[in-house]
Amino acid sequence: SCVFCHGSTGKADNPSYPNLNGQNAKYLYQAMVDYQQGARTTPMAQMMAVQLSALNQQDLKDIAAYYAEQK
Repeated sequence: SCVFCHGSTGKADNPSYPNLNGQNAKYLYQAMVDYQQGARTTPMAQMMAVQLSALNQQDLKDIAAYYAEQK
């Protein structure tokens, strides 16, 4: 579901959404964990928490690694 807002390579088409391509994998992973645990309270936090709710820690690490490797 990440693709709909952040694009398949992490470059978002809509400037309202952050680009994920080339970001640090540890940062991306921790951001997703923070969304899952409710530590992030941005306007989109609830939507992100729902999107990430079914993913386990390995899924989050894999997603973070994928987007970190994109140029």
